[in-house]
Amino acid sequence: MARDEKEEILREELFDALLLLKNRDEMARFMKDLCTPQELTALAERWRVCQLLHEKELSYREINAQTGTSLATITRVARFLKDEPYQGYTIVIERIKKK
Repeated sequence: MARDEKEEILREELFDALLLLKNRDEMARFMKDLCTPQELTALAERWRVCQLLHEKELSYREINAQTGTSLATITRVARFLKDEPYQGYTIVIERIKKK
């Protein structure tokens, strides 16, 4: 089995595990076991940048000043929010709006 194929299977297993979590407490516990504190901070930071890019008309520099997030990370989040085909950020943002 090719390395890419093995990596895809591992990602799918992770996604399936995440889908088994039933509430915020279970998610927090799992993520704290799975990720280092720095990884969790990086994920939370990306999510905050995504929200700011979606909700407000702030420049990348303004977001950087407000959050301390690097311009490279802000640019990456913006690209995935607007240009990439996955649209995962958009799915979650739209579902939050409906709540």
